[in-house]
Amino acid sequence: MSPKRSAPLPDQALRTFLMAGAALTLPLYGAASAQEDVTTRHELEAGSLDLDYTAKAGRLAIRDVETGEARGHMFYVAYRVPGEENRPVAFIWNGGPGAPATILHFEIAGPVRVENAALVDNAQSWLSDMDLVFVDPIGTGFSRPAKAEYAAEFYGTLGDIASAAEFVRAWRIENEAVDAPVILAGESWGAVRVASVAHALEERGIEVDGLSLISGGSGLSAAPDAETLIGALRIVNFARTAFHYGLTAPETGDTREAVEARAEAWVRDTYAPALARLETLTQTERETIAAELAALIGLAPDAIDTATLQITTRAFRERLLDGARLNIFDMRLNTGQDRAPAGVDSAGDEILDYLRYELNYTSTLPYIGLEDWADGYAPGGETPAGPGARWNYATGPVTEAEYQAAIEEAIRRGDGPPRIGPPLPSTADALALNPSMRVLVASGAYDSLANCAGYEELAAQQSDAVRASVTFNCYDGGHMMYRDGPVLEAFSEDMRALARRLN
Repeated sequence: MSPKRSAPLPDQALRTFLMAGAALTLPLYGAASAQEDVTTRHELEAGSLDLDYTAKAGRLAIRDVETGEARGHMFYVAYRVPGEENRPVAFIWNGGPGAPATILHFEIAGPVRVENAALVDNAQSWLSDMDLVFVDPIGTGFSRPAKAEYAAEFYGTLGDIASAAEFVRAWRIENEAVDAPVILAGESWGAVRVASVAHALEERGIEVDGLSLISGGSGLSAAPDAETLIGALRIVNFARTAFHYGLTAPETGDTREAVEARAEAWVRDTYAPALARLETLTQTERETIAAELAALIGLAPDAIDTATLQITTRAFRERLLDGARLNIFDMRLNTGQDRAPAGVDSAGDEILDYLRYELNYTSTLPYIGLEDWADGYAPGGETPAGPGARWNYATGPVTEAEYQAAIEEAIRRGDGPPRIGPPLPSTADALALNPSMRVLVASGAYDSLANCAGYEELAAQQSDAVRASVTFNCYDGGHMMYRDGPVLEAFSEDMRALARRLN
C-alpha cells in the first residue's frame, strides 16, 4: 500500500495568528522555502498499525549562546502522533561521520520505508510507540553551516556532539516537548555521538530516558585485566564468518552454533591466556596457537603473525577468500558477488520527491547523501569537500604526527574511525548521572566492526545496576542488520519495548 498523505498544516505561529482573528492575505497552505518549516498530515495503515500523524520538515538554527547568531541550520523531519500524553520523542542519527539520517529513516524506523526500490507504508515503524525526529548533521542532507568559515565548528567530534546536544535542547523548546521522555538513537558513528550527547544533556539537567546504540559499540568499559579477553573474543566473529563460507576445519564443528561454542571456549581457555603472557611464549607455543587460530577462522597458518598472534579485521576480510574481499559492513557479502543496490541507494529519487513534494520541503539545495555538492552552486567553481573528508577526530590537543599516526593505524586495522585524544564521556558516564536510563546495544553478527561475543563478556563485567539498565542484543545480520527481513521485525520490536520500559 502506498503512503497516504494530505495538505500541509499551518505551523504553530500561524495557528496562533489565525486564532487571534488577524486578517490574512497569503495562502493558508503551500510549500516551504529552504528556510521555513512545513507540517503535513498523514495516515499510516500497514500491518497492525493504523495511525494519524503529522510530519514536520524544517531546519533548526544552532545559535551562538553569546550573540544569538545562527552558526548553522540543521535539517530534520519530525513525525508525531497527536493526542497521546507522555509519548517519548526519539532523536535519531546515522553515522559516517558525514551521513544524513536517511538509512534509519527510510529502511527501518520511519512511517514509510524503501521496499523494492519504492516507498511504502512501514508496518514496523517505531512511530507506533514514540514520536520520531530524524536529524541530519551540518554538512549532510539540507543542513548547512551559516557561513563557510563556520564549517569547522561542526566537522569534528567535539563540535558534532555539542551541536547535536544543542539541537535536542532547542527542538524540545520550539516544539513544546520539554516534558516528553527522551530517547537518543544512533547508528555506527551515530552511536558514539548519542552516547556522549546523553551525558552532555544530563549534565545540563535534561533527562535522557532511553539510549539505542546501533552497530557502534557500547560506551562501557571493563577492568583492564578483562580487556584482553574481550578483544580476543572477536575471533568468534571471524569463525562464524568462515563457517558461513564453508572454510572452517571439520573438527571445529558442523553447525554454526558448534563453531561459535568451540571458538569461544578456545579463546577463553587458550588464546586469551596466551596473549596475556605473550612475551614468555616459546616459538613452539606460538606456532601451535597460530595453527589453531588459523584452523578456527579458515586461514592458512602463515596468515597469523607469530610475533603478535593476532590478525587485524582488515587482514581477515582480505585473506579469507581467494581473489575477493569481504564487505566491511556485512561479511556474508564480498567483492566477488554481483549485487543490486540495497535500501536507500535503490530509491534516491523517490526519497527526494518525498521530502520535497510529499512533505513539501521544497529546498533547492542538494540533499547531501543522496545528491552531491557538485549539483549546486559553488562560488568560484570550487566544490567544497564534505564533512567526512574534513573531519577532526581529535578530542584534545595532539600533534600532527600523533594525529596522522592514529589515522594510519585505524586504516591498517580496519576497525572503524580512529579515536584520537582522551576518551569523551559516554554511556557509563551518562548512566552514572542517571541510573534509571535504559540502554539497548544492538549489533550484527556478521558486521566486521562488531564483537558480539565480546559484548556478552563486557556485559558480564558490569555492576548489577548497569546490567539492569543495559540490554545487549546480537542479530543475524550485518552493520545494517535490519536489511534482513526477520531482523527488521525483531529489532523494531526491541525498540518499541525500550520505549514501553520508559512508562
